[in-house]
Amino acid sequence: MTTRLKSFVDIAPDSDFPLENLPYGIFSDEQNAQPRAGVALGEWVIDLAALEAKSYLKLEQGQQFFNQPTLNSFIESGKANWSKVRTELQKLLSADHAELRDNKELRDLVFLKQSDVKMHLPVHIPGYTDFYSSKEHATNVGCMFRDPKNALLANWSELPVGYNGRASSVIVSGTEIVRPSGQIKLPDSDRPVFSACRKLDFELETGFIIGKPNNLGEPIAIENAWNHIFGMVLFNDWSARDLQQWEYVPLGPFNAKTFASSISPWIVTMEALEPFKTSSPAQEPKPLTYLREDNSSNSYDINLSVEIQPENSDQADVICETNFKYMYWSMAQQLAHHTIAGCNVQVGDLMGSGTISGPTPNSYGSLLEITWNATKPLTLSNGEQRTFIQDGDTVIMKGHCEKNGLRIGFGAVSGKILPAIDFGFTE
Repeated sequence: MTTRLKSFVDIAPDSDFPLENLPYGIFSDEQNAQPRAGVALGEWVIDLAALEAKSYLKLEQGQQFFNQPTLNSFIESGKANWSKVRTELQKLLSADHAELRDNKELRDLVFLKQSDVKMHLPVHIPGYTDFYSSKEHATNVGCMFRDPKNALLANWSELPVGYNGRASSVIVSGTEIVRPSGQIKLPDSDRPVFSACRKLDFELETGFIIGKPNNLGEPIAIENAWNHIFGMVLFNDWSARDLQQWEYVPLGPFNAKTFASSISPWIVTMEALEPFKTSSPAQEPKPLTYLREDNSSNSYDINLSVEIQPENSDQADVICETNFKYMYWSMAQQLAHHTIAGCNVQVGDLMGSGTISGPTPNSYGSLLEITWNATKPLTLSNGEQRTFIQDGDTVIMKGHCEKNGLRIGFGAVSGKILPAIDFGFTE
């Protein structure tokens, strides 16, 4: 059993947010509509802007890092400050430290219930990239739509496949999503029709946030890549499968992916995840030199799940349970490859892992796989069946690490699907 940190506030044993976590987010409340930075502790949000105003957490004279609508300024201040603030907060919030514990006026100012605040997008995201790094997921998709004997294309095992997406429609958990519409090519038709998406899906992913930029033309070496990563979020990269199947040749995803991608409001730092490092799968063939790293501790043991809650139902059904450790390509490899041609990444950039699937059907990270492209319907506890997401459904993703009595969690990312807009020209 690892020696645990103890706070002066009660934290439930199964809470995602013990004193060892302290993930960062942006929030506002009824008394103060100004979005500002906070950390999660148990059921509370700790107002970092209030602590900063009271001369705690001073990082640079005359600078305000936490009374900001995004975390970008704080993240950009550097890794030394990330560790400094984490250490100072753990001391200030500990059971044996009296300064905040015994000051009721300050506590009342600093502590807000999570249930009483509104969470916002935690960072300004200049750019967004999505990868395709789960071997199980790529194999499943390849088997469905290509020759099962050649499910993976030749390049898949040589590099982290990815595409540059769009950042404008990355949204925070709880934001409702309008069902997308676009061109769909039906099997028995010569030409496409315009229609609301009929195969709306989720993609269970994580994302990492860039914490340190690089210069244009100067790739990030794999041995330095971890220094450029601030933290991780849960990520639902919604996907319109029927739009995608028609449009993706020859340049890849477009409208099938642009309508929404949801992230969890709390960014869990890499420092908090350190105890949960683990090995990644063996890579064969051996990657080219610029992608080689020690795979004995380059991944993380993160339990992930997906739930669907139909409209007017109190019950959410768990339909998928998997783990981040199955990812074939690591975050460091993704970042090294992303910049090898000279691309400059910026603070706040979001990198999606790609759908995370495990080796068994109950660990597949999308409905496309779970229902095998609608050929094996899923039955929910209320008796309803699903092949893809229906209007009114809420999709909820959760993630946490647990080891030796320590639980570090991400909270959840959720989104409800609203009906498509009637444009008046549906075929």
